[in-house]
Amino acid sequence: MGRVETGNQASRWRRIATFREAGVIAVLLAMGVALALATRTGEGSTFLSGNNLLDVARQFSFVAIMAVGELIVILTAGIDLSVAATLALTGVIMAKLMAWGAGVGTSILAGLLVAGLVGTANGLLVVRVKLPPFIATLGTMSIGRGLAYAVSRGHPISGLPDLFHKGIGHGLVAGLPVPILVMLAVTVIGWYLLACTRWGRYFYAVGGNEEAARFAGVPVGTTKLLAYVLAGLTAGISAVLMTAWLGTAQSTAMTAGELDVIAAAVIGGASLMGGHGTALGALMGAAIMGVLRNGLVLLNCPAYYRDVSVGLVIILAVALDRVRKE
Repeated sequence: MGRVETGNQASRWRRIATFREAGVIAVLLAMGVALALATRTGEGSTFLSGNNLLDVARQFSFVAIMAVGELIVILTAGIDLSVAATLALTGVIMAKLMAWGAGVGTSILAGLLVAGLVGTANGLLVVRVKLPPFIATLGTMSIGRGLAYAVSRGHPISGLPDLFHKGIGHGLVAGLPVPILVMLAVTVIGWYLLACTRWGRYFYAVGGNEEAARFAGVPVGTTKLLAYVLAGLTAGISAVLMTAWLGTAQSTAMTAGELDVIAAAVIGGASLMGGHGTALGALMGAAIMGVLRNGLVLLNCPAYYRDVSVGLVIILAVALDRVRKE
């Protein structure tokens, strides 16, 4: 009996050690403790103040939502560089429609449709035209930015309805900002899709071994196409929330933001080789980047060192992933 119990305990500890999010959560908690101590004043910790924590969560919620969609693409051994450009294009189209007098609901639906079409175009370029995902999405990234500039004429579009700006962007539900609640909802949906559905198994199978998945009857082309559509839709959702929060839309929104999105997924445990990663990990990765940036601001760290710090975290995360695989 003793040996059986010992074996069960060893097995339990192995499962805990291989729980991909455990290390990410541990890093996030360690960062929180360190920043709480570093920003402590006579009135308490600046970092741990309720307003600051809500602001941090709201700021990284846009990246976290897109990171869930990006994760699904990465699971299939792909990459989507166009998510930030899709966000900008969706934002200016929604804002332009509202400026022309269209209803909030109609404008949001039109924006999400555009985001879904961009994702569909990415998927078709990869699946039908057989372009490498990097090249395909690099092209649509440039096209998306150009179209966003053309729609906005390079000028911010503001004067959005209060229902949109105050109701969605700055609205509260049970004391929590709407962007945070949407982020949590998208994460839960992403977890369910990946862990509890047939399509979730398909995403992992395609990224793990595409040829084996094809021989097993997995519709590889459709699976990849769906992954890029979902990435486009999550970019569209973030566009709705960010545009509502800022109260303005512009073609330069989230310039180079695709790097943050990809980094969030990778820091959260996703493998760029495909087949590994979870929605919770993507959320935690975005949280780590958000907390890091916020902490550096509170510590009055120069802006250029903030980018250096984020870059080091990304390199460390990828290096650890390689070590774990070996």
